[in-house]
Amino acid sequence: MSGFRRGARIGVDVGKVRVGVARSDPDGLLAVPVETVPRNGEPLTRILALADEHAAIEFVVGLPLNLRGLETPSTADARAFATALAAASRLPVRLVDERLSTVSAHAALRGSGRSQRSSRSIVDQVAAVVFLQQALDIEKRTGHPAGDLVPPVQEPA
Repeated sequence: MSGFRRGARIGVDVGKVRVGVARSDPDGLLAVPVETVPRNGEPLTRILALADEHAAIEFVVGLPLNLRGLETPSTADARAFATALAAASRLPVRLVDERLSTVSAHAALRGSGRSQRSSRSIVDQVAAVVFLQQALDIEKRTGHPAGDLVPPVQEPA
């Protein structure tokens, strides 16, 4: 397919306390969990280091809309995080609809025999895997990257 872009993508699930990180393989076929980064401290520094480590070509940040597709306080938080990531990185940052990714992640973890309490530390990673895989599948199917590009921050003149 002529529209295919080779290189790993980094999925970022922004939570109030933790940020789940997933990555794809360089061929953009499969998303896998990477780690959960604490939100306190310097989460951008760690996420940028993971992008370098995996030779990423872009970030895919989950946009948590409600079931009707409307924005919530979590949506504003994810947008602000994505904007900060775009300002701190040379890589493109895309926002993708992540409705139900956390629900899907909890269901998958329950199906594997994990309780919600024992899953707390990895559910954000699994949610990032869910929406990153959806984004990869959309790009494979359409030849175009999923989601909306976060505009790069302009330097003041």
